[in-house]
Amino acid sequence: MSADARGGPHSHGHGHGIGAVRPEGFVYSRAPMIVYWEVTTACGLACRHCRATAMPEPAPGQLSTDEGLRLLDQITAFGDPMPHVVLTGGDPLRRPDLDLLIAEAGARGIGVSLAPAVTPLLTRERLAGVREAGVQAISLSLDGSDAAHHDGVRGVAGTFDATVRALDDAAALGIPVQVNTLVAEQTVDDLPAVFELLTGHTLMRWSLFFLISVGRGAQLTELEPGAAERLMHWLDGLRGQADFQVKTVEAMSHRRVVAQQMRRGGMTDAQIEASPFGRGFGIRDGNGIVFVAHDGTVHPSGFMPSGLGNVRETSLVEIYRHHPGLVALRDVSQYKGRCGRCEYARWCGGSRARALAWTGDPLESDPLCPYVPRVPHRERSRLVAGAE
Repeated sequence: MSADARGGPHSHGHGHGIGAVRPEGFVYSRAPMIVYWEVTTACGLACRHCRATAMPEPAPGQLSTDEGLRLLDQITAFGDPMPHVVLTGGDPLRRPDLDLLIAEAGARGIGVSLAPAVTPLLTRERLAGVREAGVQAISLSLDGSDAAHHDGVRGVAGTFDATVRALDDAAALGIPVQVNTLVAEQTVDDLPAVFELLTGHTLMRWSLFFLISVGRGAQLTELEPGAAERLMHWLDGLRGQADFQVKTVEAMSHRRVVAQQMRRGGMTDAQIEASPFGRGFGIRDGNGIVFVAHDGTVHPSGFMPSGLGNVRETSLVEIYRHHPGLVALRDVSQYKGRCGRCEYARWCGGSRARALAWTGDPLESDPLCPYVPRVPHRERSRLVAGAE
């Protein structure tokens, strides 16, 4: 299973997925910044955490080429600035029309990134082909610092070596790469070694995907809140130690951790929001991202099995802007529990996917976050003012 399918899995993410920093002009109630399109569920891997439960052959009902082109037309209807599209899966390299879809997106002015699975299909020649077709960046999954760790998660021997080779091939071809790494009890102790490994290679971003127990991911174990908080402080300490960015997905409370550090350092809220880190505030499931499944069903993200309609019958623009479920996800004043009382709600917002997975209600508190809000409830309306 490829990496960015998780955020629109293996992706939200938060940042969400490839390049999740708000460009000028984006208002998330008008358009998502990123559309994850699961072009197929077919994949040659059997990853233990696969949200899509990918299989060797495509699932029935996959959008045809013509339907895919109509989806691209729908995306253009969002207007400028248009969303960026991440083609994910499964393994998008399993689609015979992949280069056509990439080129047609580019012809419409839509930026495209790719989240391929690392299988024998991912050769340097194939990477050069998708670059020529118009792919602007790719993501690769690296879930361990060596073959024993990584291949144990991916389910296929040799995947670690092939992933490192693909990372270097992409660098040689001038293709920006985001490396996605799973964060779970089974992988957390190896993360420092993964970081050290990556410092010896060329990449634009290391994105850590905090497990949500959906799909095959239920076979693994999410971090406890305290362990997650300690890991976020460690990640914050990595800033400046490498040439690449460090981001988290489905761990929105990392924003609160960093913002608290910035406040302690004397920064004002306006300075925090204007910082490179602050420009990613607010991105979360259904707010700034949206996920289109292989059969056209729309979800807030790949981790949220909440069908909101289908692009075969309803425009993606109509679904994203007006579906009550998405409107609610974008309104932090509707959040419940600690997330509903939190003074960081507008910046963070919590993982709506984890809230849904654990409580059945996407507006409930994110169980990964241990923070106890300190602001009286009567001040909450002021703190969430300006929420999109």
